[in-house]
Amino acid sequence: MLVVLTILITIACILLTLVVLIQNPKGGGLGASFGGFNNQVMGVQRTTDFLEKATWTLAIVLIAFSLLTKFFVPSSTAPAEPAAVEAPAQQPAQQPSEPLN
Repeated sequence: MLVVLTILITIACILLTLVVLIQNPKGGGLGASFGGFNNQVMGVQRTTDFLEKATWTLAIVLIAFSLLTKFFVPSSTAPAEPAAVEAPAQQPAQQPSEPLN
C-alpha cells in the first residue's frame, strides 16, 4: 500500500507542477493565450477558474496522501529484530577419558 501511495503522490506532484506552470502570475497564462483580453472571451474566465480549482484540488490531494502514508510507514519505536537468526554456539568436543595408544 505504501508503494501505491508513493506513486499517487508522485503523480499528484507532477500534475500540480504542470498546472502551476501553465498559470501566469500576472493574470495571463493559458487564459490570455486563448482570447488576448481576459474579459472578452467567455471561456477565458472559465479556464482560469478551472486552473485555480485544479491547483487547490491537487494541493489538498497531495496533503491528504502525505498524511495517509503515516499509517502505512512502520513505526521506529518497535524493537529491531535481528537480521538473521544466529546459529547456536557449538559445544567443544569432549576429551576421551582414556588416552588412545
